[in-house]
Amino acid sequence: MGAHADSIALVHTAALAAGDKLAEDMVALDVAERLGITDAFLIVSGGSEPQVNAIVDEIQAKVIEKFDLRPVRREGFGLGRWVLLDYGDVVVHVQHQEDRVFYALERLWADCPVIELPVSDSKS
Repeated sequence: MGAHADSIALVHTAALAAGDKLAEDMVALDVAERLGITDAFLIVSGGSEPQVNAIVDEIQAKVIEKFDLRPVRREGFGLGRWVLLDYGDVVVHVQHQEDRVFYALERLWADCPVIELPVSDSKS
């Protein structure tokens, strides 16, 4: 049993929001079978500290707008290196590109299925 449909919808909303702020290298992973405490990870990168913070702001705004949901926990905001937004069933990692390469989260979770992400209209 993989990620719940509501979790995938939240991942899609967060990914579109991140795309609006020009996030790069977006990857969504279904970690439900491996982790048990959450359904999915969304991992995205920003090229600078201000961009990381802008991506986080946009994700939070769009998730509140669509789902009326705030993160249970938010770690690392302000530093702009690695911000974690914990929505319970979905955890969003917004990382500076350098930290993304160093920590390589998707390599740690490489055995998990990838969740297909929607294509943002702003990139067309």
